[in-house]
Amino acid sequence: MFALAMRSIRQRPGRFGATLLSAFLGAAIIMTFNSMHDTAGAKGVDSTSAESLSTAAGVVGGYGTLLVFFAVASTLTVNVRQRSAEIELLRCSGATPAQIKRMVVGESVAVALVGALLAIGPAMLGGRLLLDLFQDSGQVAESVDYSFGTIALLSGIDITVLAAAGAAFLAVRRATRKTAPRGRGRSFFVRAALVLGGLSVCSTFAFSSTAAALMAPAAYGSILLAVGFALLSPKLLRALLDRLPPMGPSGYLAVRTMRERAAQLSGVLMPLILFTGMATATLYMQAVENDAIDASGVPKSIDAKNLETLNLVVVGIIVVFSCIMLINSLYAATTYRRREFGQQRLAGATPGQVLGMIGIESLVLTVTGVFFGTAAGLAGIIPFAMVRTDSVLPDEGLGVWLGIVAVAGAAVLVTSLVTARRALRTPAVGAVSLAA
Repeated sequence: MFALAMRSIRQRPGRFGATLLSAFLGAAIIMTFNSMHDTAGAKGVDSTSAESLSTAAGVVGGYGTLLVFFAVASTLTVNVRQRSAEIELLRCSGATPAQIKRMVVGESVAVALVGALLAIGPAMLGGRLLLDLFQDSGQVAESVDYSFGTIALLSGIDITVLAAAGAAFLAVRRATRKTAPRGRGRSFFVRAALVLGGLSVCSTFAFSSTAAALMAPAAYGSILLAVGFALLSPKLLRALLDRLPPMGPSGYLAVRTMRERAAQLSGVLMPLILFTGMATATLYMQAVENDAIDASGVPKSIDAKNLETLNLVVVGIIVVFSCIMLINSLYAATTYRRREFGQQRLAGATPGQVLGMIGIESLVLTVTGVFFGTAAGLAGIIPFAMVRTDSVLPDEGLGVWLGIVAVAGAAVLVTSLVTARRALRTPAVGAVSLAA
């Protein structure tokens, strides 16, 4: 089966492009920040600099691990679903489910390993730039030299490969089942994420307004709630679709198609909810913290500067990585629907109606992802603002949130419409026969 996996990669390398890109970016992020552990542990580094570097590596390394798993999982899920006919053919040819699992997991591990190895150079460059950022802000001494060692290298490769293997196993396990899965494991993780997120958010009220760790429970609570909503996204999407009013021919096509493809579309909603929730919570909580420090009249401490730098860097990573996850998932999912578009056109739908359907789908996905991502973000922002400033909401208004929504909406709408437009260039008969 390993030989079959390598042969599959050589014959059709294009199908693994999204997985390779996700693995590359994820490994680069993990190695970039974990190289701060190597730098902090080098000889001659003072305790203040070592603490700043270790804090950055620990906090963002955790975010990076979470993002890598979701990125690889979403792209691999789409990849395995697109290969359902191939997997069924292998089963009919005598391959057992265990052999198919080994083949798909072997492919994923090989692609993830290549992506992680390719990320070493960019990670080294990124680590140097990150160290320069800390030194320019006065958080790390100028005498500290950059070090890229075993912690960065092993963590990047190990986490990326394990995430790929685990995500591939779960995806192909669902695809090779003869009976419909009950979803007990997913339900457990949904409940765990929502309960732990709620408890973490509520624990914010146990801290004093000047506690150094005040932001931690609110931020992690928002992240866990966003993860819970992301895992619950198929049910959330179906619930929204059941309440939509009639919207003409394109709207009818969009709603009907989305009801049938809610599970597949969850791969798009996951990065959208995570991006909205994490970006909203982080930016607004940092704004509340800055306002509180300015109101006190006390200069920012090293710890406060560390926190602000980390938050801004984390948001930047979230924006870039989540958008790439989103674009990957949308591109793969929309390209795979070439046959479906051809069948709709043969049944009488015009290209304009098909594009209208895609536009409505994009709008519904954006609204759903933004709504639940914002809910997760607010769950952390409100208790943090109440404890830190005695106000319920930040004073910054909707400007930051509108910017987040604009980025999310543009990524979904532009990617979906551009990819669908390219797919529609193929004549309807040709699209149906080629995809058959």
